[in-house]
Amino acid sequence: MHKQPKLTRFQENVLSKYQIYNSIFMTLPFDTITKTGVLLPLFHEICKNGFSSKQDPTEIVENFFKTYQQNPSEEERINLLFRFIQYIERQVVLFDAIEDAAFPIVNNMDGVGTMRNTKETAAQENKKEDLQKYLEDFKVRIVLTAHPTQFYPGPVLGIITDLAEAIEKDDLLLINKLLAQLGKTPFFKHEKPTPYDEAVSLIWYLENVFYHSISDTYNYIQNNIFDGKKIPNQIIDLGFWPGGDRDGNPFVTTEITLNVAKRLKQTILKNYYRDIRILKKRLTFNGVEDYITELEVLLFDNSVNPDLNTMLSLTDFIARLEEIRSIIIEKHQSLYEDEINDFINKVHLFGYHFATLDIRQDSRVHHNVFSEIVTTLQEHGNTEFPENYLELSEAKQIEILSKVKGSIDIDIFDNEMVTKTLSSIVAVKSIQESNGERGSNRYIISNNQKALNVMETFAMFNLCGFNHNITVDIIPLFETITDLENAEGVMSKLYENKAYMTHLAQRGHKQTIMLGFSDGTKDGGYLMANWAIFKAKENLTKISRAYGIKVIFFDGRGGPPARGGGKTHQFYASLGPSIENKEIQLTIQGQTISSNFGTQDAAQYNIEQLLSAGISNELFSNVNNVMTKKDVEIMDSLATVSYQAYSDFKNHPKFLPYLERMSTLKYYAKTNIGSRPSKRSSGNEFNFSDLRAIPFVGSWSQLKQNVPGFYGVGTALKKYEDAGEFDKLINLYNTSDFFKALIGNSMMSLSKSFFGLTQYMEKDEEFGDFWKIIFKEYETTHRLILKLTGYTKLMQSNKVGKASIDIREDIVLPLITIQQFALINIQKLQKDENADPELIKTFEKMVTRSLFGNINASRNSA
Repeated sequence: MHKQPKLTRFQENVLSKYQIYNSIFMTLPFDTITKTGVLLPLFHEICKNGFSSKQDPTEIVENFFKTYQQNPSEEERINLLFRFIQYIERQVVLFDAIEDAAFPIVNNMDGVGTMRNTKETAAQENKKEDLQKYLEDFKVRIVLTAHPTQFYPGPVLGIITDLAEAIEKDDLLLINKLLAQLGKTPFFKHEKPTPYDEAVSLIWYLENVFYHSISDTYNYIQNNIFDGKKIPNQIIDLGFWPGGDRDGNPFVTTEITLNVAKRLKQTILKNYYRDIRILKKRLTFNGVEDYITELEVLLFDNSVNPDLNTMLSLTDFIARLEEIRSIIIEKHQSLYEDEINDFINKVHLFGYHFATLDIRQDSRVHHNVFSEIVTTLQEHGNTEFPENYLELSEAKQIEILSKVKGSIDIDIFDNEMVTKTLSSIVAVKSIQESNGERGSNRYIISNNQKALNVMETFAMFNLCGFNHNITVDIIPLFETITDLENAEGVMSKLYENKAYMTHLAQRGHKQTIMLGFSDGTKDGGYLMANWAIFKAKENLTKISRAYGIKVIFFDGRGGPPARGGGKTHQFYASLGPSIENKEIQLTIQGQTISSNFGTQDAAQYNIEQLLSAGISNELFSNVNNVMTKKDVEIMDSLATVSYQAYSDFKNHPKFLPYLERMSTLKYYAKTNIGSRPSKRSSGNEFNFSDLRAIPFVGSWSQLKQNVPGFYGVGTALKKYEDAGEFDKLINLYNTSDFFKALIGNSMMSLSKSFFGLTQYMEKDEEFGDFWKIIFKEYETTHRLILKLTGYTKLMQSNKVGKASIDIREDIVLPLITIQQFALINIQKLQKDENADPELIKTFEKMVTRSLFGNINASRNSA
């Protein structure tokens, strides 16, 4: 099946099919869209030729209308540009569906990084027992977040799935109908989704993709690595943030949290009910039928009415299923044993919770909340907090917080933030009662700066009735470069604390620590953020091991390399023995969910890649993932130079004005693709620290400048070139998988850059010099990465990834041209006192609408 080279398979199954189906799509008649399908390829050609002859977006658009339209009115011109946007959005969907359909053909489902390949490698090296032992303890946790980096509404996701299936079967008639449906299905959301809406749309993936792909992977491991024996480990866990992530999202309420947990339980019971109906058709034997019918009724009643709560306990449910299996083995020649095993495994994996609902809040909010709690409790005669508590040193406060317990009445507090925060802790208790402990047992403190932040949370749990039996992991999240550097000191204070260590002993001597790639990159630039996280992980591993604690790292990753994304399995496989990796935990968001986990094939492939990354690190160790003292010195110097370059750039007086006025930053809030605000504070003042990483990185991506994915890398590499020591870097690239993975991901950012789009800014009175600074760094980075890798062009060793990027960039070329044309018009009109405000609004709408197709087209950034 895979005899042809991967690139040939991609060209035949993706590129050729796209050209065929796109030509069908272009000729379909849609409402009010006449001639658009004919005119768009002509506009596309004019964009291509225009940029190659250094025209700016305004000249390109004017040239198009002059060539192909007879004196159109302003309204006709604008209408046609909006129709082009509509068309291109749908071309992106078509390409997504074709790529999804071709996934198992283009990717070798039994190749390197899959479980089959891992099993065979272990057998060849006589390591099957080691592999079993490792998998009894190793876990991958995939945490779905609602971060708004993709905007397909539910109906469009459904069309992509159906379209992918129809393309797989070459069902032209159905493809035609689905393309017509796509043309008439609205993409634009007129209202922001609520956090509950976000949860429902992500539960679609749990139900339609993960339910099947995770259990299939688990069954494969059980049957082929454990020879059918029971595995004392889930191996793959799912986490869930929508409805629990309060950080900067005022719309997440306790009611929503409880409703999302209820919906998760209801959905998993519904899936179990479907499965048991199928089993019932098969297990029609004496001694089994009654059991199956009883479970079927229970599952139906509880999935229809989640408030019923008449389900057996999870332990009893599994025991009943195992009893059925025993009867089948003993009395019915093991008929359909595989089917009942599959069902037991699903219940083992997903319980009554489906995915663990994480709660997250910012440490600064907590600190304010805690000060309010102390003051109010003192007013009500509580003596646990001395009168001068708020003036005490951190060490003294921690000492008091270690001993706090009780069961406070939330109603005594007037402050809304206090009641919201405490209610969310109480909600955890009730979710655990309904969905089991795995229903919600993680509390993440973002922007964690001190040990005090963790101990305040610890105390809040004990005040809310957990009384020093906290069935929850308290997880500090270190984000900025300074916080990453201080993380070791923070954890050593916690490990020195007797009460906290007792809590960790109750949690199996494990401490989960989250590290923020997105905000780290925004704060310190690409190289420094990745290196600071690597070093923080080494230091935290060392100190945790010294205290007998197994540290688990949870990586807050985005889709593009600039937010910690890119080729994630290569990144994990490159971490050496100095970093604890008994678990790989990472956030998956936006277009990364649909691109890496949007279909069962893609999800299974990528889950297996993550599993094998952890396994290969431990069992098939590689000299290239061990950093020598010299390597560390080089990485330190590269990161320092890069950090300085990025900091100077970020502190440039034109940095914020450029983002505010020349990019799409302020339009992100108008897209209605996520429930949370696009910046942390509500004021009108434009402030860097309030900026969220997603609109920040996204705005550079819309400009096709991708600054956060490369800025500072070129300057750092050039330092070695200037000193005549570039061979040291070439040696590091060839011997360090970590450095190779970093450079590879930066290359991906460069591949998606296109400075021809904004070259007109070079002549801008205010921002010309600033644009030149960015362009110069891009050129330096581009030149030196080619010199470092020995490539003649970017991503030379990843031809399929490059081909996919090239097609997507080609599809959106007219879209980004329209977007820049609209931005230029807005700037012109805003300088004109007599400008029509309605016309400004129309162009603003054009910018917002063109954001979508561009965001969605970036799905292969992961």
